[in-house]
Amino acid sequence: MRDSSAPSSASSSVTDLYRTPHSSRSDLVLPGTAGDFSLSASLSACTLLYEGAVEPMQIDVDPQEDPQNAPDVNYVVENPTLDLEQYAASYSGLMRIERLQFIADHCPTLRVEALKMALSFVQRTFNVDMYEEIHRKLSEATRSSLRELQNAPDAIPESGVEPPALDTAWVEATRKKALLKLEKLDTDLKNYKGNSIKESIRRGHDDLGDHYLDCGDLSNALKCYSRARDYCTSAKHVINMCLNVIKVSVYLQNWSHVLSYVSKAESTPEIAEQRGERDSQTQAILTKLKCGLGYAQLLAARKYKQAAKCFLLASFDHCDFPELLSPSNVAVYGGLCALATFDRQELQRNVISSSSFKLFLELEPQVRDIIFKFYESKYASCLKMLDEMKDNLLLDMYLAPHVRTLYTQIRNRALIQYFSPYVSADMHRMAAAFNTTVAALEDELTQLILEGLISARVDSHSKILYARDVDQRSTTFEKSLLMGKEFQRRAKAMMLRAAVLRNQIHVKSPPREGSQGELTPANSQSRMSTNM
Repeated sequence: MRDSSAPSSASSSVTDLYRTPHSSRSDLVLPGTAGDFSLSASLSACTLLYEGAVEPMQIDVDPQEDPQNAPDVNYVVENPTLDLEQYAASYSGLMRIERLQFIADHCPTLRVEALKMALSFVQRTFNVDMYEEIHRKLSEATRSSLRELQNAPDAIPESGVEPPALDTAWVEATRKKALLKLEKLDTDLKNYKGNSIKESIRRGHDDLGDHYLDCGDLSNALKCYSRARDYCTSAKHVINMCLNVIKVSVYLQNWSHVLSYVSKAESTPEIAEQRGERDSQTQAILTKLKCGLGYAQLLAARKYKQAAKCFLLASFDHCDFPELLSPSNVAVYGGLCALATFDRQELQRNVISSSSFKLFLELEPQVRDIIFKFYESKYASCLKMLDEMKDNLLLDMYLAPHVRTLYTQIRNRALIQYFSPYVSADMHRMAAAFNTTVAALEDELTQLILEGLISARVDSHSKILYARDVDQRSTTFEKSLLMGKEFQRRAKAMMLRAAVLRNQIHVKSPPREGSQGELTPANSQSRMSTNM
């Protein structure tokens, strides 16, 4: 560590050292300071760092906080194996259009096709602004494709390369229709409020929210859905309101709203009181709530284990929420999060032996095979299959920012599980099992040891990983002492509580506006001491 009390000239000398050529560093003359000795020690450490050694404080940086590990938003996917028509058919509404736009932004090979599909889908809505934006992107992508064809002499000209013309007639007609429908819905809502019929007012707010959502005005849609809460007359209405707010909040990526309204929906009597057998309608509602909660846990809080548990609780027969996600998304999100966070027992009990989640995995056989390969300790083939599907995962607008982190956690867990039964392991054989080099494997193991995930030491000369010998006797004594201290703490707390109850002491909140008759903490303490 560097001496923080060293004068400013020391830091400038260190900076000059980095700027001095390597051959002339031995001739460097430093100014005389009071901290010459500590400065020379710091310079020795800096020389080692200059030679290529890694500074310990850099190793201890949290990977999630390291800017180099931040997700890259400008990446390009070159070789996807995605069936775009089948992919788009799994979604509906705004979710389908946004996912297609995301694919167009990150995959040049599918850009034109994705934008054409998005353009056709957006014409089924009142979202004129999004239509014009997609048409602009499609025109730019088509012109770029034409230039590439012209520059390639052997290229075969494709039919339909020209972009479709902007349908101004549709734009004007749709704007007028949207405005007329908005005026009608607004007038109806005013009439409902005049008649003071709660059910009609609630439906009026829902209809207005649906129209705003169809126009792409998410903020006003969220306001209308939220206002319907004051006019809900049954638990079913409250749940419907919560689902509408959750849906729009996912579009807005307002994850705090998602968590809040999932909790509100789960606290309604219709959901909270049914602990045993649930009917089909309740199962469908619970599946939607768990999927919304899984989204929030995965994307907002990066709590991958909680996200996996939420997706694992989804019911395959009642997973019908195309406005947010498809059953294939449940399989991929739940499977990858489980691989990254579950141990072998949890993976076997909650994923492999789960009769309901098996049905989801049938939709994604590659994810199913990855999970089974991982459980069977066939890590090389497991990681190879993960790399093969990485391009497709990077085209998922919600999972893409987490792919690197999930892959790192899955690989680290594989390394930990591989070494756990052994006292020592040959790093050459270990590198072959993980399809990597010995040098790269040594760096990975060093990071895991520093993070405390593997209790071992590396013999860099012999390339052998040795497990650290744990003194079971000392460990047992330490646990016994900790349990004794915890028992003392609990016993004292129980004795204090018994004395407080025996003397009927009740400590209330501070008095308001000079009210009398309430005990302050000081008075209650003195009374307890006198009665005891």
